[in-house]
Amino acid sequence: MAPLGTAATATAPRSTGALVKAYVALTKPRIIELLLITTLPVMFLAAHGLPDLWTATATMVFGTLSAGSANVLNCYIDRDIDRTMRRTRRRPLAKHDVSPMGALVFGVILGTLSTLGLALTVNGLAAALSLGAILFYVFVYSLVLKRRTSQNIVWGGIAGCMPVLIGWAGITGGLSWAPVVLFGVVFFWTPPHTWTLAMRYREDYAAAEVPMLPVVATERRVVQQVVAYTWATVLCSLLLWPVAGTSLLYPAAALVLGVVCLVEVHRLLGRVNAGKTGVDLRPMRFFHWSNIYLALLFLAVAIDSLLV
Repeated sequence: MAPLGTAATATAPRSTGALVKAYVALTKPRIIELLLITTLPVMFLAAHGLPDLWTATATMVFGTLSAGSANVLNCYIDRDIDRTMRRTRRRPLAKHDVSPMGALVFGVILGTLSTLGLALTVNGLAAALSLGAILFYVFVYSLVLKRRTSQNIVWGGIAGCMPVLIGWAGITGGLSWAPVVLFGVVFFWTPPHTWTLAMRYREDYAAAEVPMLPVVATERRVVQQVVAYTWATVLCSLLLWPVAGTSLLYPAAALVLGVVCLVEVHRLLGRVNAGKTGVDLRPMRFFHWSNIYLALLFLAVAIDSLLV
């Protein structure tokens, strides 16, 4: 990581629009979309139907700022390795479209606004969970785990599970076992999702000296771990039925989605057992399916909440 005092070598974008676009890109909008997909359905579940519009809107808006803050600060910390990796070298800091100090200030401002906004418009617990997620992602994952252990995404992924708790807390002002189960779903889902992406970009992570599991373990070992965590994800998803008292729609949807996901991951295992390697393993096939799985599973949570 570059020293905090490193002087900016940024080249100013050609227009205000380009500058705005660069700052927005720092927030990693695609990752935010995925986080919001898990937040809104949980609010439906907590409300046993349609949540209060004002509370839901405030939670989503300030939750977006919270996730954006964590992502911007992560970009600031990882700006040195982002320049090394093909997948990330077009990010604003890597391209010098934004200065490091500008990114740091922007990330802190977003984090401050999100925490104050949730505290003032939703409740203190939602604000505390949001702030905790930012701090965990920045200090535990980005600064400590990411460059030191192959288990980085297992424990670092906890930050990505927090929107589930934030959404529930936003509606109820407390926590219960139902959001904890969904927290577990996202927790177990994150490693196989990330590891299959890392398999595709293994050389990037190796060049950046980031010890992602595909960098330090054999493809067979990685796929075995992907299979194990996928089974844990599916089994955990089925626990919501008895814990939250859902209708039969949710367990039926969770079972069908889970079976399809397991079939797909075992196909990946079959390819590695057949001796296929590298791009022939097609790890991105499972990566893309895992996105669809999570989105449809949480959609089932929302729809089921309207039926109970």
